[in-house]
Amino acid sequence: MGAGDHPGLRARGITPNQVTAMGSVLCIVATIAFWYGWFWTGLATGLVFMVLDTVDGKLARCTITASKLGNAWDHGVDLVHPPFWWWAWAAGCAPYGRPLDDATFWAVIGTMLFGYVAQRLIEGAFIVRFGMHIHVWERFDSWFRLITARRNPNMVILFAGLVVTRPDWGIIGVAAWTAISLIVHLVRLFQAMARRAKGGAITSWLA
Repeated sequence: MGAGDHPGLRARGITPNQVTAMGSVLCIVATIAFWYGWFWTGLATGLVFMVLDTVDGKLARCTITASKLGNAWDHGVDLVHPPFWWWAWAAGCAPYGRPLDDATFWAVIGTMLFGYVAQRLIEGAFIVRFGMHIHVWERFDSWFRLITARRNPNMVILFAGLVVTRPDWGIIGVAAWTAISLIVHLVRLFQAMARRAKGGAITSWLA
């Protein structure tokens, strides 16, 4: 039985869109929990959402029930929710008892929002210019994708901060890692452009 097989869900007549809907509700619950400083509850709820986020796509593929609506819904939630989670976490530091001062709060929020959007734009620019995703260019890029400032690596940083009862350090760490990841992506884009300008080929190391 492969990782994409979900006989229990199929037997119960649960559709991929229903899984996506359940995940969306949990995503919102996690956001609210973060906002109120209920970080452990939010992390647990977010973890279940992240599992369902993987299940719905696999279920759609193995049951041949993928749809444009389901695909747009799933990817839309994936794209939109991370900034709301980070904002809610930063706000939740106050009721938790580890508030960020105003300057730090807005520096963190600005860095995360700008970095999140800018990285997506860089990824899109790389696809348009070179016909492939930046994370499949060279071996380094595929490795860096595993730790770059996306949802899952950021959640690890937040978890580490919470373990030592410093959720404020966690969100500051996420902002710092977002800035570093943005610089790495920007450098890689410029390196690819420079190589192309010199007549070099830009091909995936996986090809």
